[in-house]
Amino acid sequence: MATTRASLSDSERAERRREDRERLEHAVGELLSSEGWKRWLKARAVLHGYSAHNTLLIAQQAHERGIDPTHVAGFKAWLRLGRCVRKGERGLRIWAPMRLKAREQDGEETGERRVGFRTTSVFDVSQTDVLPDREPVPLRPPCEPVEGDSHAHLLSGLENLAGELGYSVRELALEGNVEGWCDPKRHEIVVNEQLAPNGCVRVLVHELAHALGIGYAEFGRARAEVIVDAVTYIVCASQGLDVSSDSVAYLATWGGEDTVQTVRETAELIDRLARRIEQAIAPQDAEAVGA
Repeated sequence: MATTRASLSDSERAERRREDRERLEHAVGELLSSEGWKRWLKARAVLHGYSAHNTLLIAQQAHERGIDPTHVAGFKAWLRLGRCVRKGERGLRIWAPMRLKAREQDGEETGERRVGFRTTSVFDVSQTDVLPDREPVPLRPPCEPVEGDSHAHLLSGLENLAGELGYSVRELALEGNVEGWCDPKRHEIVVNEQLAPNGCVRVLVHELAHALGIGYAEFGRARAEVIVDAVTYIVCASQGLDVSSDSVAYLATWGGEDTVQTVRETAELIDRLARRIEQAIAPQDAEAVGA
């Protein structure tokens, strides 16, 4: 009979926690390569319902198994979507929140609840099949080009966020290849009025990342642009806007004594900024699952 969580000894639980920590540390280490960085950005863009830590875990485990993750869900969730996980498929291990009863030191329940985390398995759509006689739920929006106007409806939410941050948004005719800028002194974001609406969305997302505190003085020009470019890629791709032609920047040298910690903190910062902007344009999709 399979060992259940309830029957695990203290030493077995400690061993599982150690394995979980090592799995996350290994996933963070993948960010130190350009390809690993791009894999995480792509996973975070399509898996915006998961936390930064969980997208790191999914990206790393999926890569090891040759999976290009596009839509991930638990076993029962796939059934509700009209699909079933194929027999023999191994799940991708993530952290899921659970409500626990708080107890005193003597073991008495306090009546309060606290949030803990446990590991659970999720599966990519490539690990599933459509159920017989079922119409599967569409999983992803179409990918639209930045030259079109399919995402014009997102502009109002982005402009509202700018207002919340104390910034005004102006459209001006800009010369050359200049698409826009963020002026923190004037608290103003400028967008080239000649851009198509989808292009305006991309520029506004980019400049809002700057407005959220990613300035050259604080982060240095190179690192700041890596951060805002990553946020732009994640937010636009999560909404079905094609930004694949944009190069995904990466820092060859992250600096600092602990490079792993630096790149981990940068990834977590990018996730928080992207989630703030996603909340402004698609609040129902911006809640994260996991630690």
